[in-house]
Amino acid sequence: MNTIKLQQLLQQFLLEDIGERDVTSETIFPSNKQATGSFLVKEDGVFSGADVIMSGYRLLDPSIDITLYKRDGEQVKKGDIVAKVSGPIAPLLTGERVILNLIQRMSGIATLTRRAVTVLNSGHTRICDTRKTTPGLRMLEKYAVTCGGGYNHRFGLYDAVMIKDNHIAFCGSITKAVQAVRDRLGHMVKIEVETETKEQVIEAVNAGADVIMFDNRTPEEVKEFVQLVPSSIITEASGGITLENLAQYGDTGVDYISLGLLTHSVKALDISFNIEGWK
Repeated sequence: MNTIKLQQLLQQFLLEDIGERDVTSETIFPSNKQATGSFLVKEDGVFSGADVIMSGYRLLDPSIDITLYKRDGEQVKKGDIVAKVSGPIAPLLTGERVILNLIQRMSGIATLTRRAVTVLNSGHTRICDTRKTTPGLRMLEKYAVTCGGGYNHRFGLYDAVMIKDNHIAFCGSITKAVQAVRDRLGHMVKIEVETETKEQVIEAVNAGADVIMFDNRTPEEVKEFVQLVPSSIITEASGGITLENLAQYGDTGVDYISLGLLTHSVKALDISFNIEGWK
């Protein structure tokens, strides 16, 4: 992850929660009161968010000592401690909720992604994410996907072209849409075309697309469409694919399967923060 951007995000999130001050912790605990806090996993899964713990507490109080016991992408079991933090008790508790919210969500995404990779069980096809992320959390959520063994699709509208049905309708054809983009963009920007029929796939190939997506197609259709695309062009399947039918796409030969559910329908992994070792 981009460390500078992570710190900027954490500053925003902490400011949203703390505002002027943590009135409870500041009024209850003496400034010299020390303690240790543990991040405890309460269900099996995949951990993601080590940098969030490190950067979050360093922003709150650089004197806090942080020990990580689990790495991002590591399988964790109920009862595991992923990290301990020691220092003044007030900032330990002040940062608790923001940090927990983030690492629970990130670990939930990593866990779901690992499950999808396992269900797919393919030596060729890769699982990737989409732009269906929580506003403000895209960098963290996409990073969590990689912790679970998945790959990232485009990060935004700015880093790749994706020609969809409305673009095609406006231009009049896939060929004209691809040409319009080629005429105005340099060779470093990849072009993906969304297709639904055999004819559209063939047209996208002839138009020189870099990536061809098969949208809302059955496993049988995907397998048929892949045969129409030369190996120099990346293929992707998307739409209507769930954990329940994902395994059926494992032997289609498609290069990527993009799943919006990895980020828009995820359940946070249950992690708690417990204070111990009062001094």
